[in-house]
Amino acid sequence: MEKEQGLSRLRRRIDEIDGQLLRLISERAGIALEVAKVKREAGEDDCFYRPEREAEILRRVKRENPGPLGDESVVRIFRELMSSCLALEKPLHIAFLGPEGTFTQQAAYKHFGHAVKVAPFPAIDEIFRAVAGDACQFGVVPVENSTEGVVTHTLDSFFGSSLLISGEVVLRIHHNLLSRCGGLEEIKEIFSHQQSLAQCREWLDRFLPQAKRTAVSSNAEGARLAAIVPESAAIAGEVAAELYQLQILERNIEDDPDNTTRFLVVGKQEVAPTGEDKTSLLVSTGNRPGALYEILQPFAEYGISMTKIESRPSRRGMWDYVFFIDLEGHRDDARVAEALEALRKKAQWVKWLGSYPKAVV
Repeated sequence: MEKEQGLSRLRRRIDEIDGQLLRLISERAGIALEVAKVKREAGEDDCFYRPEREAEILRRVKRENPGPLGDESVVRIFRELMSSCLALEKPLHIAFLGPEGTFTQQAAYKHFGHAVKVAPFPAIDEIFRAVAGDACQFGVVPVENSTEGVVTHTLDSFFGSSLLISGEVVLRIHHNLLSRCGGLEEIKEIFSHQQSLAQCREWLDRFLPQAKRTAVSSNAEGARLAAIVPESAAIAGEVAAELYQLQILERNIEDDPDNTTRFLVVGKQEVAPTGEDKTSLLVSTGNRPGALYEILQPFAEYGISMTKIESRPSRRGMWDYVFFIDLEGHRDDARVAEALEALRKKAQWVKWLGSYPKAVV
């Protein structure tokens, strides 16, 4: 009796708090509509999304989080709240590397929340064209994986594009076993992309050694097949489980728990500084001795930390390369601006690909 009374008091308190939360959420949404009205009256009607503003909010709530909820949970809650409020102003259209159910779609939802309209495209260059042609305001493309390395199609797409990088997403790649079967003993065939099958080989050898492993074009395609083929399963992400209404029988079956993919958000708008930013560049040196040393020298001179450098053929001549460089800081920061000015004097040409907030992990 005493236990039930105690639970009843706690549940009433939860109901009261839920009511307060609902009123505050509605108040926030109303203010978002007022913001949209002010922007429209000022002649701004193309895109209300401001990456720097959202990054600042997410960093603040992460910094001020008192617990007991973890930072990741709190950030996810506020991400969805901001996504829904922004959709009241004007929904975003986001292009991603399809088909539906891929990790790129999951990255798009992590960055923008679920209150967006997403469109799958079969190739990275088609995503760039969709954003350049205003079919979508932003695109999400993979750029590097901690085990597989860089995605060269993404790097090469920047050569002839005027799009800018407006954000980055870092996604821990967790492979899940999805199925409509009731247990592992019922599974006779597993569908997934060849890389995912390889990344889960040890787990499969241990728990499903008898099951046939069938490589397909994507994890999403594997999930689609698992939804229609009896006694089968797929290895894929959570988005695929939701999309194809599959049960997650086992989570995080990958052999490498640190497998991580970085994605870039591409669009047309420049992003203001937040104090925790990155800048990406394309730099051509020409094929001459000491050229790479010369272009790196300004970063050392002005104390700028580089987080990545990658070479790609320039397509202008044999053994002629360009360098993709990521560095810490925004191009409007004084030291970064001075380093870039010195760089332009040493390089054949420099293309600024964008300055954007670091991923809020």
